[in-house]
This record gives sequence, C-alpha cells and structure tokens, in this order.
Amino acid sequence: MKVAELAKSLGTTADTVRYYSRLGLLKPAKSVNGYKSYSNKEVSRLKFILSARNLGFSVADIKEIINESEDGKSACPLVRSLIKERLEETEKQFQAMLALRGKMSSALSRWEEMEDKAPTANMVCHLIENFEQIKKA
Repeated sequence: MKVAELAKSLGTTADTVRYYSRLGLLKPAKSVNGYKSYSNKEVSRLKFILSARNLGFSVADIKEIINESEDGKSACPLVRSLIKERLEETEKQFQAMLALRGKMSSALSRWEEMEDKAPTANMVCHLIENFEQIKKA
C-alpha cells in the first residue's frame, strides 16, 4: 500500500504518514521505483499510533510503548502509567482553563460597563491595563 492509499484508508493525511515514517515509527519498504510501500503490519502500527494520539499520548510516549512491545514485553503496565500521567496533566490544564474562563467572563462583564478611551502615550487599552487593579479593588 502506498502513502496516499494508507492515509485515505485510515482517514488521515499523507503528510501524517510521512511524518511518522520520518520519526521511524513506521518502516515502509522501498520499491525499485522509489515508492514507499506499507505492509499490513505498518497499517496496524499507524492505527495504533493514531489511536494513541487520540488518547493524548505524546510521540515520545508512543515511541516508548512501541520499544517496550518490540522488546517482547507487555506494554500494558507502561500504558496504564503513562495514561495516569496524561490524565493528571489534562486535569491541571482543565482547571487552568476554567480559571482563565472565569477571568475572561469577569473581564467581559466589567468591560461592558466601562467607557471606551483613546490610547495615550502610556496606555494602549485601559480595559486590559487596569483589569488586575480593578479586580483587586
């Protein structure tokens, strides 16, 4: 199977297939005419990579999981450990986004009541520049 065929069959792009090939996660065979050909094993490998990426695993995580598997070891304990780490990271990011959303909502409600002002030599936009001061008051 060629790059474009593989990409189409898995609903991704040829650039994505090439990217993972450049990283060494996919190992296509080269034919005499220079085309890269992907075996069923590589198709399965790309399915795995795309699924792992959809679950939030990084490329480094995926390399580590694949290496574990290629060493003949079960990657399952590693996968569980990594997903716990990614879940903790995601929770922190989620909480940070909730806090940001709160700030943005607060800013918008305050700013809707404030007048517009022209910039000065020391000010670009008083809404942003005074937000922290107003918030503390």
